[in-house]
Amino acid sequence: MKWIQACLCLAAFSLPICWNFIPVSALTPHKQDDHTPKTWQMSQVFKPPKRGKPPASAGGSTRSSSCFKGNKRLTPLIPSDKLGLTLAKHPTFFWYVPSTSVKTAKFLLLADGDREVLYETVFTLPNEPGIISFKIPNSAPALAIGKTYHWYFTIVCNAEDTSDNPLVDGWIERTQAELPLSQALAKADLWKLPALYAEAGIWHEGLTALVQLRRTEPRSLKVKMDWRQFLKSVGLNAIVSEPSIDCCTADNSLPK
Repeated sequence: MKWIQACLCLAAFSLPICWNFIPVSALTPHKQDDHTPKTWQMSQVFKPPKRGKPPASAGGSTRSSSCFKGNKRLTPLIPSDKLGLTLAKHPTFFWYVPSTSVKTAKFLLLADGDREVLYETVFTLPNEPGIISFKIPNSAPALAIGKTYHWYFTIVCNAEDTSDNPLVDGWIERTQAELPLSQALAKADLWKLPALYAEAGIWHEGLTALVQLRRTEPRSLKVKMDWRQFLKSVGLNAIVSEPSIDCCTADNSLPK
């Protein structure tokens, strides 16, 4: 866990931007496509749940590093208070990784006030810059409902001197959907899921659904608008145009 000591922080997040509901009459479903969004669907502005903030930590983003080409920063896709809710036992995380020749990244998930290592792994980064994802494998311990976990993600530029290794961190809490939400989710297709999650303040599944739509419907104006609004509403303006890269899976689970 030596690499945690390289924590750096960036305190710049834009103010949330909220748009009114967007009419999508032009997107009325055709007979050939039952998954086209309906006219009632809202713009994807994320509404954070009303709850206390997580403990102070390393910071949502780091300064520029010699790891990266240019002045772009490693950026986690998380709400501005750094706490994301999930319904999943094994959730998916997302980060923007700038252009780099470094190929190794580390992920660490801690429990019980950082006293217990729940999961730790390394994986190989893609060759191109963009938004990557990592899903905790089903073989890892499941997140418990109502419990908050602290995660760290770092790019291993220098295995000997970690001071130049860009590192970001955040918090995740598994929650349980109330009956009205769980019923709506059970009936919803992929087009409707982002709006339901965004309204309920469920960050990780809302983002995951939008990434899936962005990949399967790359030409959809509705998807592009919802993606932009979802990220801008939590201050992630700088990465709304970055591509989603097909990555990553664990190369090796490190011992606890």
